[in-house]
Amino acid sequence: MTIIAEISIQADQFLLGQIIAEHDGLSVELERVVPAEKRIMPYIWGYGSDLETFETAMEESPNVKSISVLDQYDDRALYKIVWEDPAEQLITGITNTNATILEAHSDEEWLFRIRFEDHSGLARFNRYCAEHNITYRLNRVSSLAERPPNGHDFDLTDAQHEALALAVERGYFKVPREVEYAELAAELDVSVQALSERVRRGADKVLRAALLQSGSGNP
Repeated sequence: MTIIAEISIQADQFLLGQIIAEHDGLSVELERVVPAEKRIMPYIWGYGSDLETFETAMEESPNVKSISVLDQYDDRALYKIVWEDPAEQLITGITNTNATILEAHSDEEWLFRIRFEDHSGLARFNRYCAEHNITYRLNRVSSLAERPPNGHDFDLTDAQHEALALAVERGYFKVPREVEYAELAAELDVSVQALSERVRRGADKVLRAALLQSGSGNP
């Protein structure tokens, strides 16, 4: 049975995280991992005012074979990165266990949501991490068969649900706005950037599920 594991990991536990951590004004969201001829090619979105410096750092890294910009809009860009195999051990471990990254992004720590073909895949990934001295925290394991009783499957992480629910409750989306990110961030004891990313990503998931799913447009 296919399962989804949500894990948290510190930036210093994998190569991409280490590079991102050097740029305070940058956050990253990894879209997908595509295995091709034993090479790993992450597609990532970069957000922030430090994109040019980040691109230069990646180009100069001995662990990066190539980096190219696929799309760019103001303060965000979509990159395709090819690593010098086997530089990125964490991503290699995910791919070697036939898993798929559904979501990965930098916050105050990194959050990964990974789909494994079964529990044995998660067990193999855990052994791989132990062998390569990669430490992570397993937050939640669920199956695709699990659905909330009200039928609304927005696929939010716990952190996104908490931040988005608080924003709605405190009136962030009302006109005029009744609360600012700084107040919400203080209440959750996170940075303003972390709070804004959780609300943005959570709202995007809810709106996509509500507006773009087939059959959602009732007369």
